Amino acid sequence: MFTTLQSLVLASGSPRRRRMLAELGLEFTVAAAEIAEVAATGEGPADFVRRLALEKAAAVAAARPESWVLAADTVVALGERILGKPADQSQAASMLAALSGREHTVWTGFALLRGREQVAEVVATRVWFAPLSPSLIRAYVATGEPLDKAGAYGIQGRGGMLVAKIEGSVSNVIGLPLAEVTTTLINCDIITPA
Repeated sequence: MFTTLQSLVLASGSPRRRRMLAELGLEFTVAAAEIAEVAATGEGPADFVRRLALEKAAAVAAARPESWVLAADTVVALGERILGKPADQSQAASMLAALSGREHTVWTGFALLRGREQVAEVVATRVWFAPLSPSLIRAYVATGEPLDKAGAYGIQGRGGMLVAKIEGSVSNVIGLPLAEVTTTLINCDIITPA
C-alpha cells in the first residue's frame, strides 16, 4: 500500500503497533525503548503521553542518527486519573470496575524524530463502557488479556464487548492513531502511497 522512502525504526515492543504498521506495507525495523513510564506530579494525560513518546524516540534515535524513529505511548484516563497497564489481576479488576458504565479518554502521544527534526502529536478518543457486573469483570480478567494493556482492556480483542460507544479514532484505542501517523509519515517524505 505504501513505499518506504527512508529508514524507519519503530521504538516499541508492542506487537499491536508492529502489526498495524506492517499491514500498511511499511518497511521498518524495531528497537524497543526502555524508559520509566511514570507521570510527573501534576502532569496531565496529554502531556504525559507526548513526553513519553518523545523520550522513547530520543532513546532509540541516539543510536540510529540516520533513521527516522517513531515512538508512541497510550494511556487510558478517567478524568485526569491516568490508568496505565495493571500490575496484576486485582489492579485490572479495580480499573475495569472504575470504568464500568462511564466515559473515559484514550490518549496516545506519538513522536517522529531524526537528528534535530521532530514531530510530536497527541490524539484523544472518547470511549464509553457498558455497565459491567462483578462476574463479567472477573471472567474478563481471568482471560489474561487485560494485563498488558493500558486501562486493563483491549478493544481489538475480547475487551471489545465492554465498549458501548466510541467517539474518535478506533486505531488510537488499539495503540496507534493510524490516520495521524500515516499523514505525518507522508508529510515528512518517509513513505508514499504505492
